[in-house]
Amino acid sequence: MAKYIIGVDVGGTNIKLGLVGPSGRILAKTNLSTKGYNHSRAKLIDGLVHAIQKLAQENKIARKDILGVGIGLPGLVDFQRGVVIFMPNIRGWQNVPLKTILQKRLHVPVFIDNDVNLITLGEWKFGAGKEYKNLICMTLGTGVGGGLVLNNALYRGEGSAAGEIGHIPLNEKGPVCNCGGLGCFERYVGNHYLLARAVKIFRNKNIRLEDIFHLARQGNSSAIRFWQETAAHIGNALVGIINLLNPRLVIIGGGVSSNYRFMKETIHKVIRQRAMKVQKNMVRIVRARLWDEAGIIGAYVLVRESIVRR
Repeated sequence: MAKYIIGVDVGGTNIKLGLVGPSGRILAKTNLSTKGYNHSRAKLIDGLVHAIQKLAQENKIARKDILGVGIGLPGLVDFQRGVVIFMPNIRGWQNVPLKTILQKRLHVPVFIDNDVNLITLGEWKFGAGKEYKNLICMTLGTGVGGGLVLNNALYRGEGSAAGEIGHIPLNEKGPVCNCGGLGCFERYVGNHYLLARAVKIFRNKNIRLEDIFHLARQGNSSAIRFWQETAAHIGNALVGIINLLNPRLVIIGGGVSSNYRFMKETIHKVIRQRAMKVQKNMVRIVRARLWDEAGIIGAYVLVRESIVRR
């Protein structure tokens, strides 16, 4: 009986793959850079096929022993049809029937979903969200995404388009986003935009987010203020989400959350000041627990649950 699942988390910067055993434990991991694939759909598909096959071969897993492959992608994904509708940060992906393409090449069941939906599944079933029935998971990285668990079920929306937290408009006169909108939340806290702001503040075109993390930990006032200003944007976006959905838990993950201790106070302050009384008194805000493994674990959950429902 097939018992292994391969989980794939396609990010705007890296692609993470993991071989997951029957209990949900990751047995082997690998990753590759998204760089070089961003401008070629065919190359990215070839790269995924090669990486999945290589992971199985290196761990001596026969195809008949693979229950399925779960893949999270950074964009709008029609889970039911297995179609990538749009990926704003990776070019050339519009209405691509990825599930069908990969099943024909891999000869195993394939299930695809939005990457943050899978991170949400991972954190809900195995991480910070265990035992919660209503939660929001927000990831802060190359893009900004959201996953929703409402009334003990992952909520995808009518067209599998729910959870696009990064494209909540914060300023109708703000800068243009990759999605075509103006003043989107992602346009203020996504990695590329944080770096552009950092270059101006620190007058260093080679500065990295890791450098600003390090400076903040050393007590650099400009770096601490940089993260506090970022936190204010996060808090403002969360106020609207908390008021609308009344979650019991908000999980914050992604690379930017590594510096959560310099943002926590400001995020909580904005929510205390602006969110409605009932909602703000009920909600807890925590960091993600599974870190970069959440998407792989979520892919495992997706495959298991999808196979059971068949």
